[in-house]
Amino acid sequence: MSTGSPRLLPADSGIAEAASVLRAGGLVAFPTETVYGLGANALDAQAAARIFAAKARPSFDPLISHLADAADLPALVGAVPPAVAALVERFWPGPLTLIVDRPAVIPPIVTSGLDTMAVRVPDEPAARALIAAAGVPVAAPSANRFGQLSPTRAEHVVAGLGDAVDVVLDGGPTRCGIESTIVDARGERPVVLRLGALPVESLVEAIGPVEVRAGSSGQPVAPGTLAAHYAPRTPLRLAGTAEEPGGGGRRGFLAFRERPVAGGWAAVEVLSPDGDLTAAAARLFDALHRLDATGVTEIVAEPVPEVGVGRAINDRLRRAAATWH
Repeated sequence: MSTGSPRLLPADSGIAEAASVLRAGGLVAFPTETVYGLGANALDAQAAARIFAAKARPSFDPLISHLADAADLPALVGAVPPAVAALVERFWPGPLTLIVDRPAVIPPIVTSGLDTMAVRVPDEPAARALIAAAGVPVAAPSANRFGQLSPTRAEHVVAGLGDAVDVVLDGGPTRCGIESTIVDARGERPVVLRLGALPVESLVEAIGPVEVRAGSSGQPVAPGTLAAHYAPRTPLRLAGTAEEPGGGGRRGFLAFRERPVAGGWAAVEVLSPDGDLTAAAARLFDALHRLDATGVTEIVAEPVPEVGVGRAINDRLRRAAATWH
């Protein structure tokens, strides 16, 4: 892993320079409403290969391509299936990634050889301005080492990737804090392939019943769907609030609403004292980054209610725990 530092530019004034880096085949980390993305020109196979190298990402895990505007989708892929078009109209820009057929102009490395492509329009002005200024679709997974915690602040990117990134646009903390929801709506019934910042309930309200098929143990059909993923460096396991802090080592606790009654924890992070799941999602990775930095020997995480965006929070916690079991 690189130990140097990339150029750190303000997101409001560094767009032109960052866009120039993208057009030249470089890597730019930038804020979206979900997490920070590690961007490269999606039309340039060599630039996309740099993403895989910087993240130590396996070549079988496809990337998400980002567009500046919903109107750019038919220009890139041609005819858009009606159900996909309906979701685009309702939820773009926003934290929804859609599966479409891969156009010939997108190199196979971007989709890990699949004949489909994951694509979205982010709901973050700096991100859309960067993509528009670059003039190309931008392939951008989360800007972290593969399998580790996603970055929700520019400093997370710098600490995790160093000068493997050419430029980091600093737009402050991200709003949603977890990745986009991924949906394949090309068939008779839409399929949720990854739970994310757009709740399943919102999809159902807009388009009717959906199938949830999140998680993969083999070749992923969509980004970020491996069973073990999103893990801190510190071993993590799921437990309830009655968990006692005893046992060997220094342990940290990730709580939903309240600090654990029992004392003795080396570090505690509370996601949302008000029980707001949206706020909890926004703080999830940041809180795990902080617990990771305390030097605890284990993180015990309390699940949140399995409703709305809480389903995506629990999904991330389960995948993080699976990395260590």
